[in-house]
Amino acid sequence: MPPTWEHVRTTQDEELAVASDAPLRSARLPTPAEVTELLTEEFARRGCVIEDVEVQASSRPPRIAVIADGDDATEGHLDLDSVAELGRIASELMDQLDEPTGGGPPYVLEVTSRGVDRPLTAPRHYRRAQGRKVELTLSDGSRLEGRLGPLANDAVAVVVADGARGKYAVRSLPLTEISNAVVQVEFSPPNRRELELAGLSGEEPAS
Repeated sequence: MPPTWEHVRTTQDEELAVASDAPLRSARLPTPAEVTELLTEEFARRGCVIEDVEVQASSRPPRIAVIADGDDATEGHLDLDSVAELGRIASELMDQLDEPTGGGPPYVLEVTSRGVDRPLTAPRHYRRAQGRKVELTLSDGSRLEGRLGPLANDAVAVVVADGARGKYAVRSLPLTEISNAVVQVEFSPPNRRELELAGLSGEEPAS
């Protein structure tokens, strides 16, 4: 599970409403676009980007989840301390959306890093996942499973099985031809030859 920070934002009256299972008031929750616009600049100051904002209005209490990642310059995973700092910043900034209406409905604000199960959508994701097993869906609808190699000139090398057991080939795929890419969970050590072809010289891929 990726590092996650969350906080229930309520007023005293709303806390009683949640505890007693009474209906929550129907004030409007912020939209994903509003949350993104509000947080982007401060997150960028800390070398982070907002990958997605999910507003789950039907949850009880409602939940706003901000999925963050290290930017192209940092190329780094977010640890628990970094996520906690982003969470505190987000909570303070969200007050700016609540104040004009005297406070919105109670909701859980969650800031989390992207999990391994989220699709690879940016070049930095592919660079970070070098050496990992992935399942790819190509733009023509075909599927391909292989191990990611290095990324160069907007194309990624993929190590794939080549017929006979223990034989491998390397394909170069432009990112524009990949419509979906998801890292696969492995329960046994990677084949050393695969890792060498993926450019890791037999080293374990980053987790």
